[in-house]
Amino acid sequence: QVQLVESGGGSVQAGGSLRLSCVASGNTYDRRCMGWFRQYPGKEREAVATTYIGSSSTYYDNSVKGRFTISQDNAKNTVSLQMNSLEPEDTAMYYCAANRCYLLGTTPGEYKYWGQGIQVTVSS
Repeated sequence: QVQLVESGGGSVQAGGSLRLSCVASGNTYDRRCMGWFRQYPGKEREAVATTYIGSSSTYYDNSVKGRFTISQDNAKNTVSLQMNSLEPEDTAMYYCAANRCYLLGTTPGEYKYWGQGIQVTVSS
């Protein structure tokens, strides 16, 4: 079992920054892949950024490339998402996810463990 606890969401004006953090616990092999996903009301969850723990392998959705950065702090079992140049279109519920993997997962269906979600609101 893996537990994920997110923090750092909130409200910000367009052009601002937020940093999301996800602290993971549980079986290390079951959280080899970790990532951030977001969900708009009435829409399916979509990948924002994912990473393979212990490597430099990362994935970014095209909509966030150059603005968001996913990072790992393995000593703290934490994966963070630095979000810069935020846009109103980034307003969504953000979820941290994890799963055992051999290749970096980039879709929600490839992740078994999920955090409770955290709201990010960007005003224009």
